[in-house]
Amino acid sequence: MKTHELVALLAARAEPAPRHAAVRRFAFALAVGLPLSIAVMALEYGVRRDLVQTLFWPMFWVKLLFPACIAVAGFVIVQRLARPGVRVRAAWLGLAVPVLLVWALGFVTWLMAPVDERAAMVWGQTWRTCVFNIALIAVPVFVASLVALKSLAPTQPALAGAAAGAMSAGAGAAVYALHCQELAAPFLAIWYVIGMTLPVVAGALIGHRLLRW
Repeated sequence: MKTHELVALLAARAEPAPRHAAVRRFAFALAVGLPLSIAVMALEYGVRRDLVQTLFWPMFWVKLLFPACIAVAGFVIVQRLARPGVRVRAAWLGLAVPVLLVWALGFVTWLMAPVDERAAMVWGQTWRTCVFNIALIAVPVFVASLVALKSLAPTQPALAGAAAGAMSAGAGAAVYALHCQELAAPFLAIWYVIGMTLPVVAGALIGHRLLRW
């Protein structure tokens, strides 16, 4: 069989991809991975006992919604990068803006605090474990999102892997917020951001190898 005949045969059997296939697969990845992340948090760390009281504290919602916004932005970006020719466009702002806002809030809060309280606001009580706890809780969503990516057609594997890492990192940090006792904005601006960076870097490195066609 000649090359042009093979191309014609393959083209004749081509069928349009199902609509919203990428969205459905990543939604399924979240539906599978997120309950597992919650289970890891609940079994390994436990939900904070005063959770109902913290619902009335503004900083609790900052701690919860900040990574949740990262997860949503990561979802939008990764499902676009999973399809050839689809541009990400301004969706990148969904990752950058929450981080910049938390950095600004953390810096202003740190400046306004008494000098003898600043160190405690930065280090808190759990800085040694916070970063790795977030990364660990993000693992189920991370694995599920990479499986979903592998079944699609990303043309920029490292970038797509990083976006999957961002989605899982945001989900993991939001789940971890249900356990975490820290509420200081400088703490969130440093350690939560570093904790969410780990899955992003891991996603880029793994995606570069795993997601090649």
